[in-house]
Amino acid sequence: MQDPLHNTFKAGLARGETQLGLWLSSTSSYLAEIAATSGYDWLLIDGEHAPNTVQDLYHQLQAIAPYRSQPVIRPVEFQQALIKQVLDIGATTLLVPMIDTAEQARALVAATRYPPVGTRGVGAGVARAARWGRVENYMARASDALCLLIQAESKTAIDNLDALLEVEGIDGIFIGPADLSASLGYPDNAAHPQVQQVIEQSIRRIRKAGKAAGFLAVDIAMAQRAISWGANFVAVGVDTMLYTDALDRRLAQFRQSAADAPRASY
Repeated sequence: MQDPLHNTFKAGLARGETQLGLWLSSTSSYLAEIAATSGYDWLLIDGEHAPNTVQDLYHQLQAIAPYRSQPVIRPVEFQQALIKQVLDIGATTLLVPMIDTAEQARALVAATRYPPVGTRGVGAGVARAARWGRVENYMARASDALCLLIQAESKTAIDNLDALLEVEGIDGIFIGPADLSASLGYPDNAAHPQVQQVIEQSIRRIRKAGKAAGFLAVDIAMAQRAISWGANFVAVGVDTMLYTDALDRRLAQFRQSAADAPRASY
């Protein structure tokens, strides 16, 4: 049996490798498995903006499991009970949105750790995380395999970035460009020079502190820029956006061909 506590994503970050990922927003285990066969280092299963239930998240974890891509779950928000559920279904990497303060970050860390260190409810022995009791010493080993990432996506979070970086148990910080640009007063304009400056400075500060820095960029040039600034877990696309773009381009090609074709007369 493959060790469910071997986190290849976390290990890659520890080796200094840049981890390239893809956002999964389709809520489909079938499309998740197709994405997993592409060989991305990590696949973000989005429970915040995609209509995923815990059971949907579970099915996508199952679909990705046979492949090298590492699943990352983003819950809708930080709720202790929800964190317990996504850990019990077998998630070993979490990306938790809207963490603005060190106090919130410490509470999140506690929710992922078993007592007496933390507050995670004990019950994984009857769940997928411990392979229904077959993983030996699961409770003692679970924290070592966990990769806990938080999203800094508000002016408040950026103002508190140094304090967030000092929280033990936080492995990395993801800069959310869309929410951040709105919070800074530039909604729908993450490319604004002032927003870009904040993003660059934040990524550099995160890496200087010895943490992983993450980013999502559907624009190729922006993704490359973020990597050059030091971002080392970068999502370079969103499945639904890639799908709609491919659909639209294919139709446009044939619409033009049909328009140019001579009309038959009978």
